[in-house]
Amino acid sequence: MASYGAHFGEEGPLVGRYGSGTIFFSYCNLSCLYCQNYTISQLGEGSPISSQELAEMMLSLQRRGCHNINLVSPSHVVAHILEALEIAAGRGLRLPLVYNTGGYDSVATLRLLDGVIDIYMPDMKYSDEKTAERLSGIKDYPRVTRAAVKEMHRQVGDLEIDDTGLARRGLLVRHLVLPHGLAGTPEIVSFLAREVSPDTYTNIMAQYHPCYQAASLPQLARPLSEAEFAEAVGLARRQGLKRLDRDAPRLPRLTPR
Repeated sequence: MASYGAHFGEEGPLVGRYGSGTIFFSYCNLSCLYCQNYTISQLGEGSPISSQELAEMMLSLQRRGCHNINLVSPSHVVAHILEALEIAAGRGLRLPLVYNTGGYDSVATLRLLDGVIDIYMPDMKYSDEKTAERLSGIKDYPRVTRAAVKEMHRQVGDLEIDDTGLARRGLLVRHLVLPHGLAGTPEIVSFLAREVSPDTYTNIMAQYHPCYQAASLPQLARPLSEAEFAEAVGLARRQGLKRLDRDAPRLPRLTPR
């Protein structure tokens, strides 16, 4: 585990006033050449913890007033998370659980989480298999991720947001727009609108900038332009996606209780 605490940089329905209770796991099942957290995801920054310690972290975040438990890069440690959740639930954990993933998840693993995870938050990074293999070192990413997102939606449905603006259950998809159209935004937003739901809560993200090894690749060596981002948002709207995170109101931040 690399770190844990109240995090205010997530989507509005997760952050609320007191923050999302994030737990960052070391390593990742992707090897993105442009990862902004590469010291954690690829260099393994962090320390070993027991299931008891992980359960106590979850309960500590609940005591601090966080609105959810946000499990970041959980795909490779699902068994350990389930063991810790059994302990934490027995000691009073009641917050919604967020599965915050790069999207490269097997349906078989996700079915183990049916009835456990409240909010799925996958990335949909690429629509092209060769691009995914070149930039993130993985095979068959579009097929795997599409199957995973459909399974997540089957389990929890569209994102449900309560009267206070907080997410309680459902699917929230992230899509990082890359320079030169490398992410395949047209195909991804079409898939979400047509094969998942036009009510899929979607965060079209503009924060790409060259990190880690990206500067060595000409197509990734510059930040995203405003025009590229605007085009991606327009594509999402034209395909019929109705709920974009950039339209969501932001609540004032308060110190966790």
